[in-house]
Amino acid sequence: MTKRDYYEILGVPRGASPDEIKKAYRQMAMKYHPDRNPNDKQAEEKFKEAAEAYDVLGDPDKRRRYDQFGHDGMRGGAQARDFHDINDIFTTFNDIFGGGFGGSIFDEVFGGNRGRRRGQGQVGTPGSDLRVKLRLTLEEISTGVEKKIKIRRLKKCDTCSGSGAKSGTGKDTCPQCGGTGELRKVSRSMFGQFVNITACPTCGGEGRVIRTPCSECNGEGRLQGESTIRVNVPAGVSEGNYIPLEGQGNAGRRGGPAGDLIVEIEEEPHTLFTRNGDDIIYDLLISFPTAALGGEVEIPTLTSKAKLVIDPGTPAGRMLRMRDRGIPHLNGYGRGDQLVRVNIWVPQNLNKHEKELLRELSKSEHMNPSEEDRRSASKTFFEKVRDAFS
Repeated sequence: MTKRDYYEILGVPRGASPDEIKKAYRQMAMKYHPDRNPNDKQAEEKFKEAAEAYDVLGDPDKRRRYDQFGHDGMRGGAQARDFHDINDIFTTFNDIFGGGFGGSIFDEVFGGNRGRRRGQGQVGTPGSDLRVKLRLTLEEISTGVEKKIKIRRLKKCDTCSGSGAKSGTGKDTCPQCGGTGELRKVSRSMFGQFVNITACPTCGGEGRVIRTPCSECNGEGRLQGESTIRVNVPAGVSEGNYIPLEGQGNAGRRGGPAGDLIVEIEEEPHTLFTRNGDDIIYDLLISFPTAALGGEVEIPTLTSKAKLVIDPGTPAGRMLRMRDRGIPHLNGYGRGDQLVRVNIWVPQNLNKHEKELLRELSKSEHMNPSEEDRRSASKTFFEKVRDAFS
């Protein structure tokens, strides 16, 4: 089958810089990641295809040879890798996803289980990752919190200590692979010899098979159970953030390493505040006399209450800033602000005396906007519209 052009696969021009190629591959890898597209063979093939393209275009020597000879130039010493095992992609290209905190972007978003390669004869099969959602209030996000969550997961069998073998028995060398844990299939073509290596289906890549299975777990080395996990949530997290807990996912089969638990953050809607980044917005309702004459009001904050001074002549819509009353900056210093949006209360039910007083006040020149005031208000409005779309 004719292979597609590597530049076309990554969606970059032939003159693309190394950074542009790396960025394009990152985007495709995240888009077609198997954890985001479970049981989607088409997405998995696109994931492998993008990895093969980057294997060539991300290497200066291979790219130079590909630009000169095309796919024919990839045969021989500069041949592109053919990814049969999807885990090879994570192992080979983990470096370009490197980020802070000592892990890759895949570790942060999907957990580290995908990147663990099985060595020859390794004991057991790695367990799968689990994903749970954790709902937090703004108050909890503001201070950081420790949460306990209950999850159902595959746990190590206590009867056989996770080995899958009956007590007092052991394992024998796998008759199909001879203890290597791998099967090799050699094929020849006019371009040379190709070796396809796959895990042995009989022993699952372990190289050994159980002599007598454990009666409790039927040789799996794990059982369904329920666990309570402690999650330490730092202050300043946002909706959609992930917290990977290494080794807290499903237990591995027959002593294999456990997967990870991916905790996804969700924010509960607040009755008083709206979050805007690390700032919070509070809508304050004041009377017309307070807006005109000024005064002091008490308003809620995320941690308690605070006094706020209203200057005389404060118009509706004005934003008042309360420094450092917002959400802490995640993994940084300082915190956001609390923004107070002023709204003027218009009374709906007035008695006769109150109506007469307002009619008298409305006759005063200071109670009605002048032409200059109207122009100023109109200009301010259009400036806000312009700023919003700029």
